[in-house]
Amino acid sequence: MTTQPTATEPQRLQEVLNGILFGKPELTAMTTAAFFAGGHVLLEGLPGLGKTVLAKSMAAATGLDYKRIQFTPDLMPADITGTHLLEDGPEGKRLRFVPGPVFTHFLLADEINRASPKTQAALLEAMGEGSVTHMGQSRTLEAPFFVIATQNPIEMEGTNPLPEAQLDRFAIKLMVAATDEASLLRIISERREGSPPTPEAVLDRAAVLRCREAIEQVFLPEPVAVMISRLVARANPEHPDAGEAVKKHVRYGPSARAAIWLTRMARALAFIEGRQGVGFEDVRSAAPHVLRHRLILSYGARLDSVTAESLIAELVETTEKDVLGGQDHGSA
Repeated sequence: MTTQPTATEPQRLQEVLNGILFGKPELTAMTTAAFFAGGHVLLEGLPGLGKTVLAKSMAAATGLDYKRIQFTPDLMPADITGTHLLEDGPEGKRLRFVPGPVFTHFLLADEINRASPKTQAALLEAMGEGSVTHMGQSRTLEAPFFVIATQNPIEMEGTNPLPEAQLDRFAIKLMVAATDEASLLRIISERREGSPPTPEAVLDRAAVLRCREAIEQVFLPEPVAVMISRLVARANPEHPDAGEAVKKHVRYGPSARAAIWLTRMARALAFIEGRQGVGFEDVRSAAPHVLRHRLILSYGARLDSVTAESLIAELVETTEKDVLGGQDHGSA
């Protein structure tokens, strides 16, 4: 008999992560939700804020195969996807494929924006389609396949901005804030050597897959679906109902993938909280992280001190009021 998944399984994972990363509950909550929603996560922040610790701890707690790639300027695509080696055999010389570190369940792409755009693009197919094609042959990656990438702020030396197509493969982008005073006190008091403990596995592959299937069954009410579609559509400056702020400050808006991931994230958040249906609050919680890396702002936005987060907050507020106001749901 198949065990039915419960919301307590991802909650357990989140509790483990909160016990390792002090003072960052939103970071662990959103990373957990994205993982169970089947999406990839991009973390941005200064060095030393716990990005790598989060990835390693999450892999250990889920009991999944884990590999790490340290992205550097001289890293090549084959160092990620794998390569063919010519070797002698009983039947003569033949090519043998040696899988790269991308063939795993849990991949940490550390400091991804330190590599060249060509190397960054080696992950595009794996992240988008769950497969790797080499010399004309496609190989499927075993589910679950999850990429958690870290990047330094683009203002730092030695970084290459991720192309828009690469950014769009990430379900969410999370900004990792500095550690607060209370959390720093806990770290220096409880961890004499500074290293966090390695958690024991509280899940396994089968449990993760069951939760992912269950999340797909979470009910999406029509008004919430309308809010998501209208929100993403109006984030594009070409849309006739886009606000003046969007038309003035956004060069390129989000693609349909944004609506897909906003829906999946909202479903995951509802499931983790034990609710059978998605609410407006789930969309509000997920929207900044789903949309911030998909809004390409104009040069004038920086001059006017306008951020993606401020635009998203305004969009969410006005769109929710519009939908709750009972206007025609078909005019998203």
